[in-house]
Amino acid sequence: MLLKFRAGLKTCVRVTVRKDEGMWIYPKRRISISAFKLCSVETPVRVRFAPSPTGELHLGGFRTALYNYLFAKKHGGKFILRIEDTDQNRLVPGAALQLENILDWLRIPPDESPTKGGDFGPYVQSERLNLYKQVVDQMIREGQAYRCFCTEKRLEILRKESAKMRTPNIYDRRCLHLSEAEIAEKLEAGVKHTVRFKLSPLPEGYQDLIYGEVRHDVFALEGDPIIMKSDGYPTYHLANIVDDHYMNISHVLRGAEWQASTPKHVLMYRAMGWTPPQFAHLPLMSNADGSKLSKRQQDLHIRHLREKGYSQEAILNFVTLVGGGFENKEYSLRSIFSIGELLQMFELSKISHASGRIEMERLDDLNNSFIRQRFNNNKDAFLQECKDLLISNTKDLPGDIDLDTNFEGKIEWLLQRITTVGQLTNPEFMFLWNLDTVESMDELNCEKEILSQVIDLLEQADDFKQFQAALKKFCKSNNLKAPRVLKDLRVLITGKSEGPPIGEIYDLMGRENFSSMIKNRLSSL
Repeated sequence: MLLKFRAGLKTCVRVTVRKDEGMWIYPKRRISISAFKLCSVETPVRVRFAPSPTGELHLGGFRTALYNYLFAKKHGGKFILRIEDTDQNRLVPGAALQLENILDWLRIPPDESPTKGGDFGPYVQSERLNLYKQVVDQMIREGQAYRCFCTEKRLEILRKESAKMRTPNIYDRRCLHLSEAEIAEKLEAGVKHTVRFKLSPLPEGYQDLIYGEVRHDVFALEGDPIIMKSDGYPTYHLANIVDDHYMNISHVLRGAEWQASTPKHVLMYRAMGWTPPQFAHLPLMSNADGSKLSKRQQDLHIRHLREKGYSQEAILNFVTLVGGGFENKEYSLRSIFSIGELLQMFELSKISHASGRIEMERLDDLNNSFIRQRFNNNKDAFLQECKDLLISNTKDLPGDIDLDTNFEGKIEWLLQRITTVGQLTNPEFMFLWNLDTVESMDELNCEKEILSQVIDLLEQADDFKQFQAALKKFCKSNNLKAPRVLKDLRVLITGKSEGPPIGEIYDLMGRENFSSMIKNRLSSL
């Protein structure tokens, strides 16, 4: 009979067994049936996104969360948010809650999390310290780990010697050979210590679902890692395997920077007699110049992008432009896919091995494509949203806002020039709403008296074409150049001598608003 079982701290091992008088019998041991929690042979897909609450979620972290979410939902599984807060010195207050709120906003909500709960909690590592201690104690008893009393000063000497000799910095296992009496004496004296995992060779490597077979000899190159710090908190290497095991994580999708550490984790699973999850390491994302993404780069923070007005859809599609992972996906800046559409196209086998560089201007293009899509698909609702935003953002400005004259035409014109809806009230566009917010103007070419006569021509003309004809005659009789006069009109409207064609501005504002604004500006000079 093939079973997957959980017994004490050693769990999830598949063995062939037979039942004999209330006992399960398998090689060399007889264990009571009550000691086991039986599980199904077919393991359901359970993945986790496990960030540290040490700062803002950036685009690279979101891409990892997104691919975990898509993989889980593609296979009818669960997406878990786990907070890895074992580095207490770097915690940012409120960051954990903000991380979950951002995932909800991005429309990839976790099925289990610190706030939603679940059957495998707690979902915050600092609330699981007793579990880590149990595992470490068992490892020590079984000779898989040992206490290390070496001081930081001694470890620094070892590091300097390794650097001098140009050899890997490998701990010399001095404390592995301490006798039980020596250990007891140090513990009695309260000597601070860490716990190290005793590495062994892993010649066969491990299988990565994206990169294939991966070999990295941690035994020869790295030395025994610390798994429990002197403050009683576990390191990442211990906490992540314990949590993944007890949360029944079936697949670990994480950044490729963890690829070299995975052999350590495989050895730790083996030491505990646990079946490791399947590993898939995602190619890294880097800046356009090839440098590493950093939590300190504010323009990469999801919250910052949200505050600037970028939509969930644009951010979602932006991170899928690099790294692959989709079958028959059109990689176009004009194509906006929903989370459901991306889910249908997602294929782990299509993820690239190569790292990808992100170009932030492509996010601008995607967001512009999205707001154009909204304008085309549900024009009335989009226009009303624009009106509400304009009213809200201009309520403290002097003057009466014009939301009636050619409003749809103005929005359509602006969609060729803006990235986010919030830019409707950028200073260079305020003239469209008949609001005088220009604080300084470029120098005018013509005298005030000349421009007053030009305004008279504006008011007498029925349209811009008629005005142009009248202006041409006026300039000829006054030895003026029409382009210089038109440039002055643009300055009086926008404050700038360069900008959109003055004819476009006239058509957008309407004759009355156009001439009225120019007259008011001129009279204030």
